[in-house]
Amino acid sequence: MNLASIPSPTFSEFHIGPLTIHMYAICILIGICLAVWILTTRWKRYGGTFDQVLDTTLVAVPSGLIGARLYHCITTPSAYFPPTGNLINIVKVWEGGMAIFGGILFGALGAFLWCRHKKYPFALLADALAPGLMVAQAVGRLGNWFNQELYGKPTTLPWGLALNDADAIGKTQVCYDGQPCPVGTLFHPTFLYEMIWNLVGAALIVAIGRRLMGTLKAGQQFAMYLMWYGLGRTWIEMLRINYSTIILGLRINVWTAILVFILGGVLFVLLWRKGSDTAALSRHLVEVTAEERERMAAEQSVEKASGNGR
Repeated sequence: MNLASIPSPTFSEFHIGPLTIHMYAICILIGICLAVWILTTRWKRYGGTFDQVLDTTLVAVPSGLIGARLYHCITTPSAYFPPTGNLINIVKVWEGGMAIFGGILFGALGAFLWCRHKKYPFALLADALAPGLMVAQAVGRLGNWFNQELYGKPTTLPWGLALNDADAIGKTQVCYDGQPCPVGTLFHPTFLYEMIWNLVGAALIVAIGRRLMGTLKAGQQFAMYLMWYGLGRTWIEMLRINYSTIILGLRINVWTAILVFILGGVLFVLLWRKGSDTAALSRHLVEVTAEERERMAAEQSVEKASGNGR
């Protein structure tokens, strides 16, 4: 008999007139706003501006959302591709299915290309974003709680997750091995595990970044993010029971998490040996920002003169 548990929400959406608002989307939006705020605060310390962050965000976020959806669909093809699935399901994002690994990859690619176009130091942007990204992912995991999805194996621990009969994605108390779980079964709240892991990681990155400010090379804080997140997702994915493609006995997301951890470690070492100095890139950003402001002031002067000429 379970004396304690974590309850699940009794709703996952609400309506404003004909408009349906999904809590999953709200959690993602709140996470994005927090990430932009943290990124802006840290980016300004390097010599950048909010406008630069906003422009980069408008490129990176849509890229990340597309990548997150595509990764999910490709790694769970049975629901989205023939002969068992339907291609139209790919656009049904309200039914759940966004994979952070794809979001990170496509979002980073979009941000990199934009930074290259605008001559912003991408390594500085990645460092500035690292803790904010972890906070955003932590908040976004609340969306899984509202949807009652992506929970872990059955457990008797007092913080086990109790499902209910709300009209949510994961409402049915059925273990994903095809066997029904007894009524009242509790499950590992993997959303909570990842929230805590990410928030601790964000705090560590900030603390280490401040303590080793003059030692770390540009981009190494982002490399720490990759290592921390990859390590956490590895053990969290081992707990999950939602359907996933299995490769060599492991869920595909476990392999991806291991790869992310290794990539972060390799990147950290390479940057330590051959990376750019953070102070030097910061000076470059200050110069780029000054040029942008001068160009904007000149354009405003021309527009003002044209207006007076009329």
